[in-house]
Amino acid sequence: MNVDTMRNIDHYAGVPLTFAGTLIKKTIHFFAPPKKIKPKNVLLIELSEMGSAIIVDPAMRKLKANIEGELFFVIFSKNKVSLQLLETVKEENIFTIDESSMVALASSAFAFLRWCRKNEIDSVIDLELFSRFTALLTATCGAVNTVGFHAFHNEGLYRGDFLTHKVAYNPHQHIAKNFISLVDALLSQKQELPFTKRIIPDSEIEIAKATICDEEKQAVLSIISDLYEGFEKDKNPVILVNSNASDLLPQRRWNRENYGDVIKKILEYNEDVIVLLTGAPSEKEGAELLCRYVDSKRCINFAGAVKFLQLPALYSVSAFMLTNDSGPAHFASITDMHTFVIFGPETPALYGSLGPTTPIYAGMACSPCVSASNHRKTPCSDNQCIQVITPDWVFNTLKFKLDELNS
Repeated sequence: MNVDTMRNIDHYAGVPLTFAGTLIKKTIHFFAPPKKIKPKNVLLIELSEMGSAIIVDPAMRKLKANIEGELFFVIFSKNKVSLQLLETVKEENIFTIDESSMVALASSAFAFLRWCRKNEIDSVIDLELFSRFTALLTATCGAVNTVGFHAFHNEGLYRGDFLTHKVAYNPHQHIAKNFISLVDALLSQKQELPFTKRIIPDSEIEIAKATICDEEKQAVLSIISDLYEGFEKDKNPVILVNSNASDLLPQRRWNRENYGDVIKKILEYNEDVIVLLTGAPSEKEGAELLCRYVDSKRCINFAGAVKFLQLPALYSVSAFMLTNDSGPAHFASITDMHTFVIFGPETPALYGSLGPTTPIYAGMACSPCVSASNHRKTPCSDNQCIQVITPDWVFNTLKFKLDELNS
């Protein structure tokens, strides 16, 4: 299903279902109030964003260190692989929901409810920003402790009232700290309204790094050698360019020719570097168009050349990456590779990579125009926030990394 179809289902089916579910829950709890229990087997729900599966890792590690039971996760099938990069959650503790069709979605949702009871889930943290579908999963999974973001007095997306621990979403601090707030609420010994009343230092959202062996690095270097004749690791620094963006927010896309112009400047500035155009196999055609525009044997279509789980090894042998605001910026954060990330309708203050990174952001009066309160859907059809960013601006921003290669 496409993104707009899922948004419409979430609205037109989600509003009445969450309203009816709230009435049923309030009635049941009036006659049989739920007992307070210490969290043991905790489920996290984050369905739609691969990057968020990386950003939430500091919160997951804190949670894992403070519970006696198991950590579980539910995510859309196509996004599961992102959880496997750091392996914080055991493979057998991950449940995937098939979003390919309405029938598949409903079927896997009912299977999820059985899975939760089989694994004795007692606590659930809904990481999604006001999704009604995940609110319903939270309400029906059988958990006693239910944690999530609550609107309170904000006029925004209605998602019922199913939470025992209501956390105030803070649109002025990084989403990783918001995730930590959810964990704090679950672990808290006292009830707060709203959660969480403490300062969360930057040290708590430091991202874990992937463990990459020499064999994995060598495998990636061999693939590069096959695509670029005469490649020498010590002579030819590798620079990655990810020009793709998901359909979730097409306003994030920077013009392909702009990427091409930056690549031309990079290749002219350093005669030894090679540029790899990364992406999924489905993005190979777009990468080929960019290759043709650059018209250099040192600009290589690398889309689909490595498997997803080989990305950390690719990042570990590369000098830096230029990318739009999308998953790869977050995948790269689990390595020491520097990233340059182009932002437009969103802001790096909330969604910046937790790794070594330099955001490129115009900060226009209308930016950011997407948020939790508008379901990340903007009316904008003229993304000037991206268009005003020029190839010269980007090249001059990343040039210091090129100078480091020359020194």
